Amino acid sequence: MFKPFRTAAVLGAGVMGSQIAAHLANAGLIVHLLDIASNTENKNEVVETAFKKALKLSPPILFTEKTARRIILGNFDEHFHRIADVDWVIEAVVENLGIKQQLMARVEGTIRDDTIVSTNTSGLPIHSIAQGRSESLRRRFLGTHFFNPPRYLKLLEVIPTTDTAPEVIKRMQWFARLYLGKGVVVAKDTPNFIANRIGIYATMLGLRALTEQGYTIEEIDTLTGTLIGRPKSATFRTADLVGLDTLMYVADNLYPAIPHDESREVFRVPQLLRKLVETGTLGTKTGQGFYKKQGKEILSINPETLVYEPAKPMNLGDIEALYQIPDLKKRLHILYQHPSRAGDFFRQSTLDLLGYSARRIPEIADTPAEIDQAMRWGFGWELGPFEIWDVLGFETVLADMKTAGIPVPEWVERMQQEEGSAAPVLAVSVDGGLPNPKGRRQSVFYQGVISLTQEAEEINLDAVKADAKHTLWHNSEAALLDLGDGVVLYEFRSKGNTLSLNVVNGLAEVLDIVETGNFRGLVIGNDSDNFSGGANLAEMGLLAQTGNFQAIANLIIKFQSLLQRIHYFPKPIVAAINGRVLGGGCELVMACPHVVAAAETYIGLVELSVGLIPGAGGIMRMVTWAAERAATETPHHIQPFLQRAFETIGMAKVSNSAYEAQELGFLSPTTKIVMNADDRLSVAKEQVLCLEQAGYIAPPERNAIMVLGRPVRAMLEHAAYAMHLGGFISEYDNYLAKKLAYVMTGGELTAPALVDENYLLQLEREAFLPLLQQPKTQERIAHILKTKKPLRN
Repeated sequence: MFKPFRTAAVLGAGVMGSQIAAHLANAGLIVHLLDIASNTENKNEVVETAFKKALKLSPPILFTEKTARRIILGNFDEHFHRIADVDWVIEAVVENLGIKQQLMARVEGTIRDDTIVSTNTSGLPIHSIAQGRSESLRRRFLGTHFFNPPRYLKLLEVIPTTDTAPEVIKRMQWFARLYLGKGVVVAKDTPNFIANRIGIYATMLGLRALTEQGYTIEEIDTLTGTLIGRPKSATFRTADLVGLDTLMYVADNLYPAIPHDESREVFRVPQLLRKLVETGTLGTKTGQGFYKKQGKEILSINPETLVYEPAKPMNLGDIEALYQIPDLKKRLHILYQHPSRAGDFFRQSTLDLLGYSARRIPEIADTPAEIDQAMRWGFGWELGPFEIWDVLGFETVLADMKTAGIPVPEWVERMQQEEGSAAPVLAVSVDGGLPNPKGRRQSVFYQGVISLTQEAEEINLDAVKADAKHTLWHNSEAALLDLGDGVVLYEFRSKGNTLSLNVVNGLAEVLDIVETGNFRGLVIGNDSDNFSGGANLAEMGLLAQTGNFQAIANLIIKFQSLLQRIHYFPKPIVAAINGRVLGGGCELVMACPHVVAAAETYIGLVELSVGLIPGAGGIMRMVTWAAERAATETPHHIQPFLQRAFETIGMAKVSNSAYEAQELGFLSPTTKIVMNADDRLSVAKEQVLCLEQAGYIAPPERNAIMVLGRPVRAMLEHAAYAMHLGGFISEYDNYLAKKLAYVMTGGELTAPALVDENYLLQLEREAFLPLLQQPKTQERIAHILKTKKPLRN
């Protein structure tokens, strides 16, 4: 077992340095963020200005505002001595080898002899930065290449040198995975390492399709975006976001660094890109790049005239039909065979990219898994290059490469010759540390490889579901899965993981099975990016439009009763959550007495955004939270917390993290928060076992909740009215806020009083159904179903 880092110093407070420091603070470290001393009276002006700028970034770099208190600012002149007391030093100064080497000499003369030192360089050879340093430092030195933004992009490339001690590499892998939530890939000390080498190649292919093959910017972005399992920013929107100057800088530095790369010419910067940079057209940061927003219209640059023009009709055939195919692998199959310009582009670019990726083994990586993971975690691809190859067919792609004259490396030829061999050695690193990419089927490149992790055993639901005996119950949108050791998982699989009728009815059935069966407890969760989008608004909207309000009333009663049953269930129930947890999904989680949450959990009661108020216990639990947070049950102690809860629900706030969710009252202080979302199911299972072994006792029933009555309701209503007068909320928002205040303060009660849970649940029901009949609520529901965006009518 390794010792976790508790303190760190980040040297350089630029775009990456400030964000790396922030994420280390998110992980609980005390971080010294240092930069050059200013020439002004305030020596910290450089670092303070940089950090203030970083704090304004969106999405936010910190889990909570309080997290910033763990970051201590300083300058190299006055505060460099602080690094003598830290466990880890990260160098993130300007990309200049001489400056980095000088700084490294100063670092060596200051730090302890057990401090780990790393560099975040993305373009310089790692070993050269430590050149001239002692053997002791070189053994503790390596590259740690974070991707921007470090909080949100999962990839961390760890790049050891030939001198780096093996235990230092393993410690960094362990810490980054468990404490920073990273997907770690060990890369070789080669130009641009793994992800940027492959990713820039893919970008340059897109640029050449624009300048040499007659495809438009819009066509290329259509064919390199969500259609093929990549981010919607695709090629040119991504370039604009990154900065065209940055893209050119990376390519210009990479080209001379790879003289032996047979595809080196692809990295030669096209004249179009160079012209744009020379004219100050740098992308988002200058307001125009390949795209320019003019009013409400998005224009794109004409590569010949350099004039921005409206998008022309795309000549890609029936591309919209492909978007309607939900299964990515099927889409790729069809697109690859498509007899159109779209198919031509995809075939040519895919064969080129797959061939290049294969030829980079073993130069930049030893295995296909390392390249696939780097592209999925660093660039947000749903499938890495070798996973795409497997989807399209190993033999098919190989034959098409040869027909197209694309060089194929010897190791791929050898795989074809060895019948039945998929060379497991290619899929797993030398120490067995890299897994078969989670959630992917066995392939030619991964045959015989099981899903493992480096330091903790993940629960691979695909493997569980692959064995029919592990499915104990299921319907069309949910299943009960056996996780072993007497623990079962209720997984819902509805679209958007919404709480549809099938999911709600299924959960009721599953509770019966777990209560009467020989089970130790239940986990509620899934391995999706988002736990739940809330109630199925399409189902509810249809019932409302047909006037079937009694069915809705019955559903609300059933859901309330179901969540109450979960809360007081005789066996431990643990929710394992991640990503978005909205509306009814939030109420479900709040009902679970025990929760394991990924740090990147965005949870909230968002019902007011669709013209409703929480109707399944969310209000009741927030009122309870306010009363329990107060020092005493006297109204003036409770009132500030109730007002905060009112604002949280009224503004449909969604937490920025699991830690902020605790501050907002959505998650309890006892919630187990894991930095790596991949661990949430295994940790939830262990929590069930621990609770059961300790002799589980359900929470005591709450029959005395202090509500504050009409005087406080008037205060809440006045606050909402002031927001309306200020133009911050609409008239209908104000109407909804009054309904919310009515329930939160106990309805018609004229003074503070103690009530039980059922009293507040009844108030929720009585307010919810009439709101669903309101035309403006139905307009909001219809709008969000159509546009995925809220309507403030």
